Amino acid sequence: MTAITASMVKELRDRTGLAMMECKKALTESNGDVELAIDNLRKSGQAKAAKKAGNIAADGAITIAQEGNKAILLEVNCQTDFVAKDENFAGFSAKVAAAALAANTTDAAQIAELKLEDGSTVEEARIALVQKIGENIQVRRATIVEGDNLAVYKHGLKIGVVVSYAGDAATGKGLAMHIAAFNPVAVNAEGVSAELIAKEKEIAEAKALESGKPANIVEKMVTGSVQKYLNEVVLVNQMYVIDNDKKVADVLKATATSVAQFVRFEVGEGIEKKAEMSFADEVAAAQAAAAAQ
Repeated sequence: MTAITASMVKELRDRTGLAMMECKKALTESNGDVELAIDNLRKSGQAKAAKKAGNIAADGAITIAQEGNKAILLEVNCQTDFVAKDENFAGFSAKVAAAALAANTTDAAQIAELKLEDGSTVEEARIALVQKIGENIQVRRATIVEGDNLAVYKHGLKIGVVVSYAGDAATGKGLAMHIAAFNPVAVNAEGVSAELIAKEKEIAEAKALESGKPANIVEKMVTGSVQKYLNEVVLVNQMYVIDNDKKVADVLKATATSVAQFVRFEVGEGIEKKAEMSFADEVAAAQAAAAAQ
């Protein structure tokens, strides 16, 4: 039996929004497997936030740089929104994005060693900025998108999208805005990973079986749940943000436009925000409650 550590409980708590004791119980039942615990909690309907795994916790900004038929999305993290809006932070992010695009690299370790115009490396510039601003700053990730037609869109500092498409330019721009708003996982159903579909099917089956319905009804319920999931996460199945009476597929057909690829970055995806009550505070509260019994 795997020992359930405080850090494991904290991770599950941050990712699900559940109370500490519920998380500890779920981890005990999953023998310390956090991902399995999340799946089990979703099946039982307890988890508030299996969908919150992409919630924003670390602050920072998304920077996009484009040169010809290539564009890079870069996420640089800091600790507060105040610093994310600072011109020194923005300047550093822009220089790093330009250097990484020119070097055609998205590897964080390689980016750290790139030379900037003043002769310093990215890492040296990062350390100098940390010393100047007084917050931890990290170059977290980058992705390069290539294509004959690229639509670029930023929603404030926090969300950036690049779409590689063929066809109508206005539609391309609209699609980038739509992707920023609706966060699809793939262009079409074929692009959704088998792993994601299998997980949704497993969760749907567990919920459907609890209903006590006959097997043939359960099968229909599962099929419906999986289709609903695909309608929610597949780009072409979503209702278009600019015209809610049309699906994206209808807009693509009407404008003779096709999407080859898209990338959407949101600051802090996969890093949870600090809970309203800290883990330490919750431990203290649980100990106090136990002592009072």
